[in-house]
Amino acid sequence: MPGSSTSSSRTNIRVVVVGDRATGKSSLIAAAASESFPIQVQPVLPPTRLPPDFYPDNVPLTLIDTSSSLENRGKLAEELKRADVVVLTYACDQPATLKRLTTFWLYELRRLEIKAPVIVVGCKLDKRDEEYHMSLEQVMAPIMQQFREIETCIECSAANMLQVPEVFYYAQKAVLHPTAPLFDQETQTLKPRCVRALKRIFILCDHDMDDALNDEELNEFQVRCFNAPLQPAEIVEVKRVVQEKLGEGVNDLGLTLTGFLYLHALFIEKGRLETTWTVLRKFGYDDEIKLRDPYLSIPFKKAPDQNMELTSEAMEFLKGVFSTYDGDKDGVLQYSELVELFSTAPESPWEEAPYKDAVDRTPMGCLSLSGYLCEWALMTLLNPNQSLANLIYIGYNCDAASAFHVTRRRSVDRKKQRTERDVHQCFVFGPKNAGKSTLLKSFVGRPFSENYRPTSSDWYVVNVVNQAAGTRKTLVLREIPEDEVKNLLSDKKSLAACDVAVFVYDSSDENSLKRASELLKDVARQGEETGFGVPCLFIAAKDDLDSYSNGIKDSAKDMGIDAPVHVSVKERDLNNVFQRIVLAADRPHLNIPETEVGQNRKLYRHFVSRSLMFVSVAAAVAVVGLAAYRSYAAKKNTSS
Repeated sequence: MPGSSTSSSRTNIRVVVVGDRATGKSSLIAAAASESFPIQVQPVLPPTRLPPDFYPDNVPLTLIDTSSSLENRGKLAEELKRADVVVLTYACDQPATLKRLTTFWLYELRRLEIKAPVIVVGCKLDKRDEEYHMSLEQVMAPIMQQFREIETCIECSAANMLQVPEVFYYAQKAVLHPTAPLFDQETQTLKPRCVRALKRIFILCDHDMDDALNDEELNEFQVRCFNAPLQPAEIVEVKRVVQEKLGEGVNDLGLTLTGFLYLHALFIEKGRLETTWTVLRKFGYDDEIKLRDPYLSIPFKKAPDQNMELTSEAMEFLKGVFSTYDGDKDGVLQYSELVELFSTAPESPWEEAPYKDAVDRTPMGCLSLSGYLCEWALMTLLNPNQSLANLIYIGYNCDAASAFHVTRRRSVDRKKQRTERDVHQCFVFGPKNAGKSTLLKSFVGRPFSENYRPTSSDWYVVNVVNQAAGTRKTLVLREIPEDEVKNLLSDKKSLAACDVAVFVYDSSDENSLKRASELLKDVARQGEETGFGVPCLFIAAKDDLDSYSNGIKDSAKDMGIDAPVHVSVKERDLNNVFQRIVLAADRPHLNIPETEVGQNRKLYRHFVSRSLMFVSVAAAVAVVGLAAYRSYAAKKNTSS
């Protein structure tokens, strides 16, 4: 499997050369550019360009010389922060400069938070004492062990033009074909994300799905990645190399996944990183071993009050994947089965917020088909690109147009007085300790707890709600902490994503009710000002306590919304609250609250409309009357 270099999408590489004074920085740059040793060289060279054809990857390099003097430290820091790769020099004839790598320079790069790879270069090799017997490996091994950012080390002599081009070849290679994302130097193993990507590539190439690449599949893979077929003898040799070191790497059917991974680890160990990077890039991966943006483009444009939802085709694909990984056919995915399902993605997407703890799970932590599809619905709602990426990672071969559809605008839904959405998002507002989190937990089957822990950031839960008519809707509840409401409403489009809003208050606390009412007015005002008004409901939580309900029904009625829904999670009396939320979302023209200003504005518009109508009618009557008079006058003139 020969390695043919395929570079990333870079159009230039910025190489910043640093090190102690008189370690040979400027001479190294000048020698590389002119391909000869300069007799005289100025203290700090201007930026020097190596053309695209200087190295096989056809990517030009810009070499930046630097001064190590104290007065130039600010400029040095600026250059380092712009570096794609750092060349760090020491002088082979000055041991003190080698020691300075670990006592100053490498720590300085860390202090400046430089993330670029580092190439350590020993210059002036021709001047080193002949009695010096330590090899470069002996000198640098402990340093590289301590400073993992060092990509490679090399010694050179500008005076003798020894390994000068190689210095910047390794610098370019460290950017185009970096080791760090692929290989763990400490454990000498492929990194997890690299393994996941190569596993996905293996599965895509295993057309007959027999868990092995036969000769035809290997050849097709070779042509796709390197534009050249393998000869039969080469295929035999590849298998022999693998089988000698790893018996399970080859079986009667061909090269196994274990063997495929071993080959890439072998390439990397031998310094042929370009081979593995070529494979990854041919299959659409970027430098972080994630699919590049062009593979994840979504062709739809949507207004702020439109959402993405999964198509029936995508849903059927996901159901098939669930069935495939439900190995024991018990109707749920165990943690290990879910891990395996996402083993070809860079990481499992549901182990972090907002997806972690967002759905109902069994007491053993297993995920039902309904919960699994709810996670996908939530990810598609919040981040369609992430949803598309993970669909592709687990084997979906169609484009975004077949995976998603764009919902109708909410403004249109209001005019038509109905919605066609399958997924509703509900914003949950309310003061602290009103019972918001308890309500959300009950929605995903969590037990009631007396312990109160305030929510500090948005929290999402999602579940399916069965309606009386036999329909099923996916409902997403988003808890908005009280302290975050002002920040949320500072965005004029914040309510565009909301299908329905609920305002939870502690029914035993007058202040809680007052604060919930204030929040409702804030949201109503925002809706009136932006045109993104949403149906709203009051939820009277903690109904098992002594209820305080003074005037709340009148307040709700005055604002044009239904009376509060009383619930007690503690007593398991939820009063069909989630069905009521979905019903409110399904009727987008109802329960939209109006402030006094909004009501007055509405009355004014109605008055103006009626006035214009009266004027129009009066004008029409006048026109008709004038026409009648003219007709009468004409007849009279004719008769006379």
